[in-house]
Amino acid sequence: MKKNISLTAVSFAAALALSACGGGGGGSSGSSNTAAASTSTAVTNLTTPQYATGSAQLAAFNLLNAQRQQCGFAAFQDNAVLDLAAQSHAQYLATTNNGISDTEVSGNAGFTGVTYGDRAVHFGYPQTISVAGVSAGFYTSQKLTEDQYGQQLVYGWLSGIYHIAIAVWPATSVGIGNYETTFNGFPQLWASLTFANMQAKLASVPLTFPCQGTTGVAYSAGGETPTPPNTSGNWGTPVAVAGNLTDTIRLQSGTMTDTAGNVITLQVLDSASDPNKLLPAFEAVAYPTAPLTPNANYTVSINGTVNGTAFSRNFTFTTGNIIG
Repeated sequence: MKKNISLTAVSFAAALALSACGGGGGGSSGSSNTAAASTSTAVTNLTTPQYATGSAQLAAFNLLNAQRQQCGFAAFQDNAVLDLAAQSHAQYLATTNNGISDTEVSGNAGFTGVTYGDRAVHFGYPQTISVAGVSAGFYTSQKLTEDQYGQQLVYGWLSGIYHIAIAVWPATSVGIGNYETTFNGFPQLWASLTFANMQAKLASVPLTFPCQGTTGVAYSAGGETPTPPNTSGNWGTPVAVAGNLTDTIRLQSGTMTDTAGNVITLQVLDSASDPNKLLPAFEAVAYPTAPLTPNANYTVSINGTVNGTAFSRNFTFTTGNIIG
């Protein structure tokens, strides 16, 4: 299978003061978020996802929630307004056919807002609620099922040093958009995911993704914008370490060890060391700067501090036969 996937980094806007590509905003996630959530129907999530049976969106939604919940993170709930914002951006990317971007340009066909937050507000989401998002493009030289397309999109996002945020950020609401065109006679996907309402609380901190027992994640990834530090080509499965919104994570060291005993020293990245200034204080990432082996077991050892207190995490995960 020939595949091409291009990713752009998490963009963040509105209520949280986090530095991010194409995002911004000020304030905090305090009581104003709770008040808005209790008075606006726009932040009322659906009890069951509205995606069509057999659709790429439903497959992506189910896989992402399964991966989040296995590692102790709260499941997303589908939100109809965020679905509209995500779908509009996916269609905008396909219509402009000018690469993958978090942002839109006013005056272009299909424009509904510059940032993820702007587009959510355009469709009725409150301005006071935190909004973030990721986008991707995907092409294969053979026809896959819609389930496979949706799953590949999620595994692609989870393989990004900055995109892995969709697995660990404490959001409660999500919208997923997917638009298909044709390239060289085969489907080309344009996809976007908008997630919002950062308020979920972790039972213990920090948690990781992947975690003990995770399987199927991409063993190799590339094409992320901006390029992760110290990579000259594809990299291997990243590990995100996350706390609650008020926590500060610092990573000191990390390794992955394969079943033959070969030890890989991981690049560690947190908000203090990230040259792209995209990681929030509550999230850090450790990753191998070269691809791993497909369908292989790896034991991870991560060391760092959370709010100045030392922690270590040790677990084993298994890669799949997937390139992110």
